[in-house]
Amino acid sequence: MPWYVYLSYFFGGVFLVNAVPHFVEGVCGRPFPSPFASPPGKGNSSPTVNMFWGAFNLVVAYLLVCRVGEFGVRQNWNVVTLAAGGLLTGLQLSVHFGRVKRGQ
Repeated sequence: MPWYVYLSYFFGGVFLVNAVPHFVEGVCGRPFPSPFASPPGKGNSSPTVNMFWGAFNLVVAYLLVCRVGEFGVRQNWNVVTLAAGGLLTGLQLSVHFGRVKRGQ
């Protein structure tokens, strides 16, 4: 499989994990930091903005994972690559949003 397919799966994991907090907080009706806030990534955006931002991330994840190459859940390297992108992003987001919530 070409290298760019694995790169696509990695970033698919990035967008998939980034979609979760924004979509969930938006659907729950809670403000949450987003790139559209002031300051970006630190200030809170409205629940509606976060819901749409999360949905956009889900669409991008779908396009990167399901429309590039032939992703198979039984193909170990496909899943490992997707998980690596998701786990690294989850780690980064947990540190970032932890600091934001503590006011640092």
